[in-house]
Amino acid sequence: MPDYVIHLDALEISMGLGIHPEERAAPQRVRIDVAMTCRYPAVPADRIDAVVDYDFLRTGIHALAVSRHFELQEVLCEEVAALAMRDPRVIEVRVRSMKQDIYPDARVGCEIIRTLTNMQELS
Repeated sequence: MPDYVIHLDALEISMGLGIHPEERAAPQRVRIDVAMTCRYPAVPADRIDAVVDYDFLRTGIHALAVSRHFELQEVLCEEVAALAMRDPRVIEVRVRSMKQDIYPDARVGCEIIRTLTNMQELS
């Protein structure tokens, strides 16, 4: 069975994220990168319905961003990973979030890797 890694890189969204008063006062810029390892029973046909379409992921991340204020990047990453893993063809996902404007000289973030096995253990 062939595996393919589908990337959604550099998705920049404005959202509530963080524990500090200045982070709670206004949305901030957050960059999200996602890599989904997808397994198909055969080399896919040249049709979108034969593969995992990343549109659902982008739309879902935007919906998460407006759904609530996240205290921690770890929780945001877990929510994005769970979203990606809803498609049974996704066997692994790597999610990275980065706050763009907290420090003038650095970005701060979190990265997680989830597989089908450890997602089942977390539920």
